[in-house]
Amino acid sequence: MTTSALVSLSNSRKMLGNPYLKVQVHPQSFAALAMPFVQEALVLPIRQLTPMPNKPPCLLGLTNRRSRVLWVVDLAQLLGLGALPVNVQQHNIIIVQVGNMPLGLAVEQVEGIVWLTREMIQLPPAQITPRLLPFLQGCWVQPDELTFLLDVAAIARSQLLHAD
Repeated sequence: MTTSALVSLSNSRKMLGNPYLKVQVHPQSFAALAMPFVQEALVLPIRQLTPMPNKPPCLLGLTNRRSRVLWVVDLAQLLGLGALPVNVQQHNIIIVQVGNMPLGLAVEQVEGIVWLTREMIQLPPAQITPRLLPFLQGCWVQPDELTFLLDVAAIARSQLLHAD
């Protein structure tokens, strides 16, 4: 590939914006996570999740992935949007990494990668639940859908996850 082709590819990506992983958090709720934080997406059987006593309900438990032990969080419940179904055999998990801390985020479904420019990102509507606000960086508004842009670092620092 020539240098001019690489520059052209780089410029076209800048015009497309930044990549986000779009997920369905709850039946009517969508969110996007900045791709630099996303390590992988996987389907985790329930039997590979170890519940821990005396923890907030949003903490589903611990799992071992590639010789790393990490917490798995019900993202919808953490954000105050409801909870994932409890009678399932597996969860869709997005593993994110903030610094040296891996964290599994359980979601309804992985939608795919979207590219968003700054112009596409808006302030959240006024009727957003207060519990969601500390985790929001903005919203992507489409005619029939609202997608929350989440601050992955704020999720990892959440006091709910670090409460004893």
